[in-house]
Amino acid sequence: MTRADELRAMLTKARRYVNSAETLRQQRDYDSAISRLYYAMFYAAEASLFSIDLTFSSHRGVISAFAQHFVKTKKLSSETYQWLREGFEKRQVSDYEYLSLATDAQVVDLQSKARQFLEQIEVLLRQSGYTDSEPTTTEWT
Repeated sequence: MTRADELRAMLTKARRYVNSAETLRQQRDYDSAISRLYYAMFYAAEASLFSIDLTFSSHRGVISAFAQHFVKTKKLSSETYQWLREGFEKRQVSDYEYLSLATDAQVVDLQSKARQFLEQIEVLLRQSGYTDSEPTTTEWT
């Protein structure tokens, strides 16, 4: 499997998770939807790091390296980092707290951010020559 194949697989999984989050939102499972949206951004962030031969064993490592290699270098906006951090923080609450605190409005907001995050990563990887010029991932539902 080539690097481009692996990157495409990572981005496809990220898109699939955004679509799964919509299904969960419609079922009013807001905590699970938040978790899927964070993981969609996390996988996209991992893909961006993998494109420059970096892998990490922790979420915090990925988030920190993402900021260092893509935001501080101005390849991506600081907003993308903020969205990833927000997703991480909300996922922590959604996955580990017993009382559901997430709302439909929060899911819709994070869903919009996750989609924009993924699109920016895809553009970055295409422009950098790491993936094909044509997107091969699934469409949004």
